[in-house]
Amino acid sequence: MPSLKSFLTTLAVTTVTLSMPLSIPSSISSLIPKAVSGGDFTGDTQNGLSGACKPMTIIFARGSGETGNVGTATGPPFFQAVAKRVGAANVAVQGVEYGAAFLSVLSGGDAAGSTKMADLAQQALSKCPDTKVVLSGYSQGGQLVHNAAKLLPAKTAGKIAAAVTFGDPDNGQSFANILAGNCKIFCNPSDNICQNGYLITAFHYSYATQYVPAAADFVASKLQAN
Repeated sequence: MPSLKSFLTTLAVTTVTLSMPLSIPSSISSLIPKAVSGGDFTGDTQNGLSGACKPMTIIFARGSGETGNVGTATGPPFFQAVAKRVGAANVAVQGVEYGAAFLSVLSGGDAAGSTKMADLAQQALSKCPDTKVVLSGYSQGGQLVHNAAKLLPAKTAGKIAAAVTFGDPDNGQSFANILAGNCKIFCNPSDNICQNGYLITAFHYSYATQYVPAAADFVASKLQAN
């Protein structure tokens, strides 16, 4: 059994590491899509809820340390894939504004961000009663989806068309009150983050290429199911 000193040393190193800005090796950073401005879901900031009602509204939470309110690693490729399947004119994307600090992962995800996501879901359904709301997130953003599901009234959660997460630290956990058939967690089996770990490797950036197509198919099927 490790000594108390060893445990505290490990804890201190972990805390310092997670509180530092993320330094991504060039071999991994080349895998991450770069932010592009524009109205075709390529940008790292999306505020579609402020516009006209669309048949589908995706509320997305970015991963720790990502830019904008949807990031670049997984969000934009996912939105574009969904738009390709159902038509861009049928999709609105709203990012969740939250701190996305690395240390928040240790406490189960940013609390304020979780509340914000739940509020956005209710706002979307209030403004656009016929829209199909999709809650989605990458990395810590996945934790926000789990938390938001718990915060939503059961009746509201029952109206969520889909809950989809990528590289989810809460892999294996359910989404409270959202129908199980409407939920999907996409996790690379070699991604340490999906194994309750904190080691960020290239596998954590595999979702845009390896898992987004299947996720987009799943979400598109929910719009087509009336």
